[in-house]
Formats: sequence, C-alpha cells, structure tokens
Amino acid sequence: MTPDEIDELAHRAQAGDRDALEQLLAEVRPRALSVCRGVLPHPSDAEDACQEALINVASKLSSWHGRGRFTTWLHVVALNAARTAYRRMKSETPVDAPAMDRPDPRTTSVIAGTRLDLLEAMETLEREHPQYVEPLLLRDVYDLPYEEIATLLGLPLGTVKANIHHGRRLTRPLLAEQA
Repeated sequence: MTPDEIDELAHRAQAGDRDALEQLLAEVRPRALSVCRGVLPHPSDAEDACQEALINVASKLSSWHGRGRFTTWLHVVALNAARTAYRRMKSETPVDAPAMDRPDPRTTSVIAGTRLDLLEAMETLEREHPQYVEPLLLRDVYDLPYEEIATLLGLPLGTVKANIHHGRRLTRPLLAEQA
C-alpha cells in the first residue's frame, strides 16, 4: 500500500471501522517488526515488542492527529515499544548471568541493525536529557527528514535541529567510553 492509502486506512480505523483497523494492523506489522528488529538483537524479543507496538497502535490510534504520515507515527510507537522491552529485559537479567550470553556491542553487526552500545547510550541520555532522545533516534537511526520529525513531535524545525545537535554532542562521549 502507498503511504496515502495507509493514512486513509488509519483515518477509517479512527472513525470506528473495525475491518479497516484489522487491515491496517496487518499492513503495518512488517514495518513495526523491522523497527523492533533494529533495536532488539533476538528475533523472539523483536516479535514480542512488535506485538506490543501493534496493541499500542490499536489502543492509541486516536493520538495520531494526521499531521504527519501514519507510518512515521508508527515508527515512534514501535521504537518506544522496543525500547521499553529492552529496558524490561535489562532489569530482569540476573546479575550473575554469564557474560557470554550478551553480545559484545563492539562486534555486534551495525548492518543487522543491532547496536547495544547505542541502546545503552540512549538509556543514559534519556535519564539525563530526555528531550534529545526521540528526535536523535528518528533522525540518526531511522533517517527521517527534519521537517517530518518537527511535524510528528509538534516542535519548531529549529528546536528539532538544535535538539538533534545537542543529542549528538552528548551521545558521542557515551559511545566512545563503551567502545
């Protein structure tokens, strides 16, 4: 489906069309799974996060206001679901778990989309400067244009660019100390 067709389907689903909602969820599932796979190293974890993202899409569809593309909004929902799953798994990992169970972030394939060092850096950045995380991830990981990020987040373009610049400046040392 084209982005316009997906947007139209989302509008119909917002209006209460259950068939449109089912079709929308089926159509966007591969996109949501792709986003989750980009964050989580294990396929089963990505599947779980994707399922959570689709539940969030269905239950929070009214929060998409149609200012930007539905697929852009979906990226944010899926990214947040994957990051939430990562935080949950990280907190549930036993302290005495063998080190070999966790991939070395310095050797984890960037091409495969899994950067555990980046996730750790984003966790730190979110604790200290949460306003920079989402714009930075949308730009540098998902390669969304500045204008689309501004529309999606409801921020002025200059603020988005400044937040991304500051986020990059704060993230560089975090990545360097983990390398």
